[in-house]
Amino acid sequence: MSFQGFDLTGHLAIVLGGTSGIGRALVDGLVEAGADVIASSRRQAEVDATALAIEQQGKRTLRLTSDVTDRASLEALREAAIEAFGKIDILINCAGRTQRRPTLEVGDAEWQGILDTNLTGTLRACQVFGAPMLARGYGRIINIASLASFVGLYEVAAYAASKAGVAALTKTLAVEWGSRGVLVNAIAPGVFRTSLNQALLDGTARGHEFKLRTPLGRFGRVEELAGAAVFLASDAASFVNGEVLVVDGGFLASGVNQ
Repeated sequence: MSFQGFDLTGHLAIVLGGTSGIGRALVDGLVEAGADVIASSRRQAEVDATALAIEQQGKRTLRLTSDVTDRASLEALREAAIEAFGKIDILINCAGRTQRRPTLEVGDAEWQGILDTNLTGTLRACQVFGAPMLARGYGRIINIASLASFVGLYEVAAYAASKAGVAALTKTLAVEWGSRGVLVNAIAPGVFRTSLNQALLDGTARGHEFKLRTPLGRFGRVEELAGAAVFLASDAASFVNGEVLVVDGGFLASGVNQ
């Protein structure tokens, strides 16, 4: 296989939660690899801004919002994408939320809300966009797992449970759908600096511990996740199925670092 296997020209990718943070970085990587990309989220202004950036790089897109807790919005996005492009090749599930709170204080509504976005939202999107992929016999689905899929993180029980579920869901769908041409994998990011977590990472003991446990001695840059997404979305990964690809600077390998 040549390196042309990484070329995504002629492919359509849908990235849910693709207008900010990690999702936006993955959008940029897919576009650079040649894909047309629909970056969707709940806020129209962010969708419009991301779509403009995609078009300025010579690729096609649509300006449509969606909410992973609303199946009808996902179905509307699917139908619009198929009408405009004729197919959907790649789905990346980046929409997510978290809340730090002592577990004894976590209420039912907060617990259900986080799981509904992170885990059930991922299932909804896989169902909605996986259906036409299965009918066509081709597709690439990439979910976003977490370090918390593998290890406990302090006072984020709902988030950790949801992300452990995402890893299990990824493997289950890979077993169920792989023989039908739809490969399902996940990326588990380590600690990446974004506009939402910068204060936490740079100014707290928790941030210091995250860096201490990362053998590379720094936090990730979101663009460093793009290569993993392009690989899993491409024909270069044609025999990769059910994998949770960790991109964490060695965090999960870490024992004693000094």
